[in-house]
Amino acid sequence: MSFTQPEAAVTRLHRTELAVPGSTPALFEKAARSQADVIFLDLEDAVSPNEKEKARVDVIRGLNEVDWKNKVMSVRINGADTHYMYRDVIDLVENCPRLDMIMIPKVGVPADVYALDMLVTQIEHAKARSKRIGFVALIETALGLAHVEAIAASSRRLEAMYFGAGDLAASLRMRTTSIGGMHPDHGVLSDPQSNGERTYSQTDPWHAAQVRLVVACRAYGLRPLDGAFGDIKDVQGFATATRRAASMGFSGRMVIHPSQIAPANEAFSPSETEVSQAQRVVEAMRVAAEEKRGAVQLDGRLIDWANVRMAQNTVWLAEAIAANHKAL
Repeated sequence: MSFTQPEAAVTRLHRTELAVPGSTPALFEKAARSQADVIFLDLEDAVSPNEKEKARVDVIRGLNEVDWKNKVMSVRINGADTHYMYRDVIDLVENCPRLDMIMIPKVGVPADVYALDMLVTQIEHAKARSKRIGFVALIETALGLAHVEAIAASSRRLEAMYFGAGDLAASLRMRTTSIGGMHPDHGVLSDPQSNGERTYSQTDPWHAAQVRLVVACRAYGLRPLDGAFGDIKDVQGFATATRRAASMGFSGRMVIHPSQIAPANEAFSPSETEVSQAQRVVEAMRVAAEEKRGAVQLDGRLIDWANVRMAQNTVWLAEAIAANHKAL
């Protein structure tokens, strides 16, 4: 194993992150009562230009006055290519002790994160802020995807990176039917059968980019997060895409409607059977270690320390979910 090991970022339960428009404070209380692990109040895409400044005021008031209970609180600021960003950062960090994370849209190069880190660090020191703010980077452009590994290593504040399918599709000029959805022309044709017939199968247009983001995150100790699924009426499509993301190693995903919270929480949570099996693997290897054995058979399968590391991930997640439910 390499001596170079990633130091894990701040550990948080992050199965679901509910998007709430900052310009609609009437939704804040409802969001606080939801089952989402994380909530982000949006100052960017969900807010029209003529409402930006009012939304900032509403978000600051909401962070300070709403009882968010044990929710992790984040705000998506406006991009570095706008004149709204600097005031977003200064006003939020100076006035919102409840703020846990800042979501940075359309990160293209490591310097985007560095510049924000510099500003936030100065404000924290000037205001003697006790809670250190974490960053979440949205990878949603061709430039960002091209630099995703360097961005992952750009700041110790960085905790997670999001895969943003919608803006990435626009940046790559992809043909898509909806944000995070499939496209009927993205597929493969089988070889001809004996009768000459061929079968067409749709394939996943996001797979390669998603895998690259997951690898970059895990290589640098960050949480990989899947982005929005735009068609809130496509319940089956959302559930399938979410389970696929969980199987690929994503920690969680953005949800844009309360109806998406429960299926996403379920997809990113281990089942009782998985938890029980993981606990048995950990215990079996504990006994094997005491007996100075490097591997052991369990239920007819040979398991070793790689199995233990996978099992420990499952056990930790189950414990974090249980602790979160207890705190609600």
